[in-house]
Amino acid sequence: MKVPLLYPATLAALLSSFAAQAQSEPIKFGKPDPKDLTNAPFVADSAASAVVLCDYGTATFQYISNDFKLVSERITRIKILKKSGYDVATVQVPLYHRATNEEKLSALRGFTYNLVNGQVQKTKLESSNTFTEERTQNVRVRKFTLPDVREGSVIEYAYTVTSDFFFNFQDWSFQRDIPTRWSEFRASIPEYFDYKMLLQGYHSLAVQTKEENLTQFTERYAGTTTGGGFSTSREGPSSATATAHVMSYKWAMKDVPGFRNEPYMTTSEDYVARLNFQLAGVRFPGQAYNNVAGTWEKINTELLSDDDFGMQLDRGSLLKDQVVTLVAKYPDTEARAAAVRQVVMAAVRYDGTDRYKTTSPLRKALEAHRGTSADVNLLLIAALRTAGVPAHPLLLSTRSHGRVNQSLPMLDRFNYVVALVPMPDGKELLVDATEPLLPCGVLPERCLNQTGRLIMKNANEGRWVDLTPTQRYVHYQQINLTLDAEGGLAGKVHEEHGGYAAADVRKEISRLGEKKYFAELTSHHTGWTLPKFAVVERDNVAKPLALDYEFVQPADDNATAGTLYLSPLRDFSSEQNPFRHDERLFPIDFGALRDETTMITLNLPEGYELAETPKATVVELPNGGGRFLYNVTATTPGTVQLTSRLNLRKPVYSAEEYTHLREFYRLMLEKHGEKLVAKKKV
Repeated sequence: MKVPLLYPATLAALLSSFAAQAQSEPIKFGKPDPKDLTNAPFVADSAASAVVLCDYGTATFQYISNDFKLVSERITRIKILKKSGYDVATVQVPLYHRATNEEKLSALRGFTYNLVNGQVQKTKLESSNTFTEERTQNVRVRKFTLPDVREGSVIEYAYTVTSDFFFNFQDWSFQRDIPTRWSEFRASIPEYFDYKMLLQGYHSLAVQTKEENLTQFTERYAGTTTGGGFSTSREGPSSATATAHVMSYKWAMKDVPGFRNEPYMTTSEDYVARLNFQLAGVRFPGQAYNNVAGTWEKINTELLSDDDFGMQLDRGSLLKDQVVTLVAKYPDTEARAAAVRQVVMAAVRYDGTDRYKTTSPLRKALEAHRGTSADVNLLLIAALRTAGVPAHPLLLSTRSHGRVNQSLPMLDRFNYVVALVPMPDGKELLVDATEPLLPCGVLPERCLNQTGRLIMKNANEGRWVDLTPTQRYVHYQQINLTLDAEGGLAGKVHEEHGGYAAADVRKEISRLGEKKYFAELTSHHTGWTLPKFAVVERDNVAKPLALDYEFVQPADDNATAGTLYLSPLRDFSSEQNPFRHDERLFPIDFGALRDETTMITLNLPEGYELAETPKATVVELPNGGGRFLYNVTATTPGTVQLTSRLNLRKPVYSAEEYTHLREFYRLMLEKHGEKLVAKKKV
């Protein structure tokens, strides 16, 4: 980025580094603490495979030959505790490039330290252990692996990244999937650059300081200065000194636990403790403030003029012959949208890559019959418009990509696009053509990430759209069991999977085939054999998927004569609570509402009855968040009916609700595990 100085003649200038204030650094490269090479305990988490001893980074600005440079330096030292921690010895550094400009990695160095016979053995990182991988169109990754890694090794590495891209100020993560003893980041930012800074996560800073200082630099020029907005004093006929304000920041965290993945969450990147930066504006000497962060309206306008996004929406002619005939055949908007979607899915298959814009013309994807989510869904929008169905692009970020911060207009937070179709009744239909196993109007589970941004021809009409689905995760089981006097069981099962549950099972059956699917189902039950099984409505994704099967389970050899024990609900539900830990710091995100119902009719052997009928139970989550119902009734002599109903009424529960949800599941599984005792009548 060239600085617009106001001197009339050619300049040769050098601005000294806007460095952090002179403070002691938390780590010295090449000088590990001897205590770190011993086998002393390093972290309270006994399961940890490695621990970050120190992670230290700085970001400063330099001005060389009339150009600002953003210089990031990092030193990291890690103790390897177990073989499972060896992978931390492989490091990846992303480097952005565009046109002729590129981020450059330099001063790469590293060592592995091992204690051998009481002596420190030091192995150097060689250049042969480094290589470069082209990750995306604008990002290449420099990879390197530290050598001679063993259990007990200490590795350290350091490098510098020099960048021309001030919008790409690197975020700093204080937390990883392994514990961190100390993580510190310092940044010195001159008054010319205005950054928004956002701290996320659930751990407190041990250090947070901010200081304003003055820095002088010498400017060399030819001719007479006009001041240019700098406060300068002449040192000679061809130079001047300028004074700039620099804000120096320091952040640090201590003893940060390793991030633990939990069930029902989006990406860990949404929750780890880290500091994010976004360039909001620049103010160079003698010029007005330039807002470079943009707005959502500006992003809207730029996208629609982008060759790889907005211009692709005029490609409806690619499928014109197939979709124009649908206009008369389907006067109903929703039915026509569904028919167009079928045409697109038949023409282009989703390849598993998620993007919000194309990387090549849509015609190529059409010819290959394969493309990214952007290829598929931008073609869908174009085809819908050709068929007379109003459709607008809706940007979103998938669950694995992370949440979008609505207060920070950043296009790179998105990685997906779908179609929004306004309906005549005022409702809106969200249409995606990547998943044939879902009906029209249902987004894939990976897209259930709270909100999306609607892109409109009139940028002022762009808005946020709630992605909470109307479809639920539905599982219904109706089971008829017959118990014999020896304790053997015979059963007939009818299962229905609706909504997202149906898509999951259809996907598994497509992957395994029906025979292997039922074989896998049988493997989870001791002694089961399935003489009969059938799949109903496998191909009709608009209806629930039904499974009908019969099973036989032989009696337990240890069965007691005259007294039979069984827990029939346990055979048809999970045995483990998905929420195993005492606390959770981030939300529980199911994506969709859940309904699970199991109804069992148990026929006892002739002459047997229940010794005791378990108590009915109703468990309610606070604030109407959910309900579990359990009931056992003896309707007629020799017949028992058991009912279990689980209803979760929210797609997302806060971290504060975790203990309630964990206890809710514990009580449910406890009731499922209760044994029925059938005794022979005296």
